[in-house]
Amino acid sequence: MVRMKRVYDPYAPGDGKRILVDRLWPRGINKEDSKIDEWIKEIAPSTELRKWFSHDVTKWPEFRRLYKGELAERSDLVKRLIEDAKKGTITLLFAAKDTEHVNAAVLKEVIDKSMTGAEENKMKQQKPRRRQRHSRLRIREQEI
Repeated sequence: MVRMKRVYDPYAPGDGKRILVDRLWPRGINKEDSKIDEWIKEIAPSTELRKWFSHDVTKWPEFRRLYKGELAERSDLVKRLIEDAKKGTITLLFAAKDTEHVNAAVLKEVIDKSMTGAEENKMKQQKPRRRQRHSRLRIREQEI
């Protein structure tokens, strides 16, 4: 399961593994007392993209598109987060006040979609072959 939370919000036992996904360390947060399990600044938007976006909501659709492109180039880090999420709850931490238009939301969307797609593929692969055989028999019966 993947959750999102502001790094300034209090720690909760249900947070699971807490991962900071911002490029910059948040102001006023002490590294020793933060209860942050991991900081993956490499998965954050590039400095250029972050500065261009500047939390301007009108740029959100284009930011999402560009950031997804950057995440595709960092697929090893995304895969690592997917594996962590399969093992248990992870909480993506960010500093922005706007909890909707933030890089963690895009990252969560990508992880959730990948996990859902993986489950659907598993289900497709586990379909019994008997159905296929029965459908062939029905076709033969119709021909006769």
